[in-house]
Amino acid sequence: MSWLTLFWENIRVALKAIKSNRVRAVLTMSIIAFGIMALVGILTAIDGLKSTLTEQFTMMGANSFSITSRSMRVTVGDKHYRTKNHSHITYREAMEFKNRFNEPAWVSVSFSASRLAEFRFRNNKTNPNVAIIGADEDYLTIAGQELASGRNFSPEDLLGSRHVAIIGPDVVRFLFPGVDPLGQEISLPGLKLTVIGVIKSKGSSVMGNDQITIIPITTARQYFSRPNITYNIGIMPQKSVSLDMMVSEAEGVFRIVRGLDPRDESDFNVQKSDSIIEILMENIRYVTLAATIIGLITLFGAAVGLMNIMLVSVTERTREIGVRKALGARKSVIRQQFLYESVIIGQMGGLLGILAGILIGNLVSLGMGSSFTIPWLWVIGGVMACFIVGIASGYFPAVKASAVDPIEALRYE
Repeated sequence: MSWLTLFWENIRVALKAIKSNRVRAVLTMSIIAFGIMALVGILTAIDGLKSTLTEQFTMMGANSFSITSRSMRVTVGDKHYRTKNHSHITYREAMEFKNRFNEPAWVSVSFSASRLAEFRFRNNKTNPNVAIIGADEDYLTIAGQELASGRNFSPEDLLGSRHVAIIGPDVVRFLFPGVDPLGQEISLPGLKLTVIGVIKSKGSSVMGNDQITIIPITTARQYFSRPNITYNIGIMPQKSVSLDMMVSEAEGVFRIVRGLDPRDESDFNVQKSDSIIEILMENIRYVTLAATIIGLITLFGAAVGLMNIMLVSVTERTREIGVRKALGARKSVIRQQFLYESVIIGQMGGLLGILAGILIGNLVSLGMGSSFTIPWLWVIGGVMACFIVGIASGYFPAVKASAVDPIEALRYE
């Protein structure tokens, strides 16, 4: 008998044995499927989230960076103590930097005017959670935002502190159902703004800015003035250059603006956009590790259950084993038959778990605005894990079956 014929014969016998004990086999497959589903499902959702984050930061400009103020904190146990506030970045400093920085780059100055604004238009109003950003004409470019309609700020809007606004899709949805927002006047207490542009929606993604209103920075400074406003400076090269060199140049220019001595430490942050996603990805790794541990624990439980079923199967089929040995079956053949049965149960459970995991994971990721994805690495890993579970669970019962005395087995009732 050739090895191929023997292989298919073992498969046939294994499937017949599984069919004859279908209830126990289905229960074991379900346990394995649940473990693989948890593993593949969570990791599929995580891969979708990673894809969305990468896409959003690419849209923002992977080669952009920002200059922001910073503060120092000391952590003792679970308590945080502020030890020193570095100077806020003032409007004068931000504008002086913009005028001094002569590299081929877009430079935007902006600040957060409010995060709890409530706009009104006639009888409609938004939720009181609209963010207002005071910004210049370069803000949309550096933030990776596109206009769905309307126009950007003009130099005249900024110089004249005009009451104009660029609004996000959520603001449009609340205030202008069935109405073209361009040219309409929206209001806050003490301030009326004419809509000149609408930002293209980014959906429900993490980096989405649908609940936002951008107004000229000069207008925002008049109506949202408060002590110690800190301004953010965004920089994006206009052509392909060494980002590290431009970061160093920007830091040097801003140190001059701040009047720092060469021996002084920089009292501000220079942060590249890709460093933010690196931090997020580092945190996501912990979630991936936790998901992997949960899946492995479940698979361990499934392995114990599968081994128990195989041991019961050996006991119930003792007489069958005796007949096979009496007809000339070798120990290796008996061992292979039980191993094949164990591996097939593991693979069938794994296949169900992988399909369910991909489906559930993509439903979650689609809810976060991600595209459909298949984590091939984890799919292959799931197949290999089920194979290992099948071998590990079936080896001892297979060895026990092959060691059965045929004479005793034939007398077994």
